[in-house]
Formats: sequence, structure tokens, C-alpha cells
Amino acid sequence: MQRGEIYFVDLDPVVGREQAGVRPVVVVSIDTINQLPLVVTVVPGTNGANFRRDFPSTVRVPSNESGLPVETVFLCFQVRALDHSRFPGQPAGRLAPRRLQAIERAIRYCQGL
Repeated sequence: MQRGEIYFVDLDPVVGREQAGVRPVVVVSIDTINQLPLVVTVVPGTNGANFRRDFPSTVRVPSNESGLPVETVFLCFQVRALDHSRFPGQPAGRLAPRRLQAIERAIRYCQGL
């Protein structure tokens, strides 16, 4: 598992307004952590059709740049740590460096960093 890879994972169980169900997530934790038997930090995504506007806390990625079947909006205000067991063996896609940098900016915005 590497930073910038996108996987479809089941985020259930959830509470309240957390993103639920099987969704794309992009790995944002550093590769040193990703290779340890710890948790992996991710940003969940949703179908781009669900978001009419862009916000400083979201990053819209066209399908031709991600390898995913549809345009995806990554919700940087919903950063999560997931156990390795939630992930399938192979990624569904990968973000280009400039899109990963946009996600980093949005995370910093959301965290006040």
C-alpha cells in the first residue's frame, strides 16, 4: 500500500454523518507507516455528481486522472484511520502528484495547519 493509491473499502460501521458503505479512499499516510502493521490514514471519496460546488475542504478528480469509473470528490474534512484488513489486495487507481498535493492543501485547511 502506497501514498496516493486509491482503494475501494467498506467504511461500515459508521456513526452519524460519516461516509458509509463501499467507497473509494485515497491513502494519505506516509509509506513508512503504510508498511507497518498499524493503521492507514485515508480520505474518503464520493461520486462527483453528489457535489455541485467545490469547497476548500474537497478535491474533485476526473475519472481519467484517477483510474476510477466516475469523477470523484475527495472529502478532506473526513480523514480516517483504517486497519489494513479493510483493504483489497490491489488498488483501483492512483492520484497524480498534483492531485495529491491538492488533497494535502485541503487537509491542512481542514486541520488549521
